[in-house]
Amino acid sequence: MEIFAYMGKYEYEELVMCHDAASGLKAIICIHDTTLGPALGGTRMWNYASEEEALVDVLRLARGMSYKNAAAGLNLGGAKAVIIGDSKKDKSEAMFRAFGRFVEGLNGRYITAEDVGTTVEDMEYINMETNHVAGLGSIARSSGDPSPVTAYGTWRGIKACANEVWGTDSLAEKTVAVQGLGHVGYTLCKYLHEEGANLIVTDICEENVQQVVKEFNVEAVAPNKIYSAACDIFAPCALGAIINDETIPQLKCRVIAGAANNQLKEARHGDVIDSKGILYAPDFIINAGGVMNVYDELLDGGYNHDRAMRKVSTVYNNIEKVIAIAKRDHIPTCKAADVLAEERIQMMRSIKKIATKY
Repeated sequence: MEIFAYMGKYEYEELVMCHDAASGLKAIICIHDTTLGPALGGTRMWNYASEEEALVDVLRLARGMSYKNAAAGLNLGGAKAVIIGDSKKDKSEAMFRAFGRFVEGLNGRYITAEDVGTTVEDMEYINMETNHVAGLGSIARSSGDPSPVTAYGTWRGIKACANEVWGTDSLAEKTVAVQGLGHVGYTLCKYLHEEGANLIVTDICEENVQQVVKEFNVEAVAPNKIYSAACDIFAPCALGAIINDETIPQLKCRVIAGAANNQLKEARHGDVIDSKGILYAPDFIINAGGVMNVYDELLDGGYNHDRAMRKVSTVYNNIEKVIAIAKRDHIPTCKAADVLAEERIQMMRSIKKIATKY
């Protein structure tokens, strides 16, 4: 991989390789863009097959965070970090404290938070070495686990999609197929059930399925049957790349709107579902509730839950903006979401050219 050529093509700012032999830390921090402010993005711990796989992942994720933060209307740039290792057996206090010292060395250009494979407790170890960390559980006025708030924002986004397709944002009697019943998927099911939606659910973890079936009295299907389920809305809340050549012909929905990251296997799949008349809620628009919640922790006075939830409610408005751009430019919503983010970054880049000190 020609790293500098790739960074130049997509306007990355910084790539930091972090190594600490004593703790076994092997990590990469990638800062994509700081036009809007310090770069915020979680730390993912994953047992990558190779160092190059980890590098490709962190580059892709960091750029995605720039777009997510910009489109969400946050004064934050985008970044991401990955730690190479098995999150179930390789973690230690020393590892996360060593990582925290690398974050501190960036002097506030990067703010980290939890992500796949890391927890609030891991963030608290990092916080022992740096204050540039968010999503802390035991610290007063902190935002804690973002999952329930991500689910709330996703629910709001689904309602915006319903309003576009059916002329009302009520989900009562709408059938929603939810793929993935982890923290986000479970809470999303709760919002949908309380509004009177009919649910079809699946998960690779049978325990998660049984909990939701018992609590909400819903229909469950095998994981490979969720794509062909007769539904109004398909809500992916688990794996990425699930909208692909194999699954698209099976879909019977009018809307795809869920919390999973990187739902389109390839960019062209956004064009395919658009041509089939399926409204797609771009993932980094609809699942931005978690980062909105974390952002509130960084504001003056610390975290305020009511203020954060008001901001997360605007996911509804952001979906509307994406749909409006798609109509204006005659493009699929997946491309319109990029335009929304790029227009805001470019606007702020122009404003920052104005001198304020002489």
